[in-house]
Amino acid sequence: MAVTQSAASSESGIEKSTNEEAPSKTARRITKRIWKANIPLFLLFLPGALYYILFKYMPMGGLIIAFKDYNFADGVFHSPWVGMDNFQTIFRQPQTLNIIRNTVVLSFLNVFVGFPFPILLAIMLNEVRRGWYKRIIQTAVYLPHFFSWVIIGGFVITLFSVESGTINHWIEALTGKPYPFLFNETSWIAIYVGSGIWKETGFGAIIYLAALTSIDPSLYESASLDGASKFRQIWHITLPGISSTVVIMFILAMGRLMEVGFDQVYVLQNSVVSNVADVISTFMYRVGLQGAQFSLTSAMGMFESLIGLSLVLTANALARKFDRGLW
Repeated sequence: MAVTQSAASSESGIEKSTNEEAPSKTARRITKRIWKANIPLFLLFLPGALYYILFKYMPMGGLIIAFKDYNFADGVFHSPWVGMDNFQTIFRQPQTLNIIRNTVVLSFLNVFVGFPFPILLAIMLNEVRRGWYKRIIQTAVYLPHFFSWVIIGGFVITLFSVESGTINHWIEALTGKPYPFLFNETSWIAIYVGSGIWKETGFGAIIYLAALTSIDPSLYESASLDGASKFRQIWHITLPGISSTVVIMFILAMGRLMEVGFDQVYVLQNSVVSNVADVISTFMYRVGLQGAQFSLTSAMGMFESLIGLSLVLTANALARKFDRGLW
């Protein structure tokens, strides 16, 4: 009797283990099948993942330089620890507040003046019914995005230079003397913002054009039958239809509020307008690369990143109140 019970218990144990192994084998088989079926997609994803790992995440370890007196001989990990001294040194310098102010002002103008232009361009292109005309306009407005700022800077100087600028030739013919567009602080800021809008508006409109394709065309037909004008259709159908995309792009733009960029400012600036054209990126180039003060520029970069993070969190918190948050 005891032998029979032990045999039965052993059989039930075998069955139980077999039943436990069956789902695990099935899960492994499904996982293997998924990996095999999506190998091309994983290969396509790999370069993007490597880019962010190598150039976005791994450099974060270098932030430790901001708290050290870094030198090449001792390296990142063996350089003397100085704590917050680098931050104190930066904010004791008289030009630091001016650099931060210039960065905030230029970034603010780029975001809040330039932000509506891709939306307006996408809406206008969406209303074009002639296919050939739409393609020509799209090509013309997308093209500047693929030019480097060296080329764009050459265009700007060709147009606004005091001695050889095309516009100043006309002004001199009318008034008798040229106007120093690139040497006046107000006009330099206007040229800076305008050139950025001209370069990036076309490419930025692509996202909004994609969002416009998700709007049901029957909504426009119903509005047209009810007598709504084009402006009313845009106001009550188009803009609400792309509002989620607009909010997401605005939150991302707020994250870049402290990132003026180096190329555009460096190409267009000159010593006369340095009071408004010297920003964090040019400070890092001048002090960090040319002056080899890597700890100071790392501290400034960390400050810039923290401000950008706080702006993203604030913008997202405000957007969530209207059920449009990014997360």
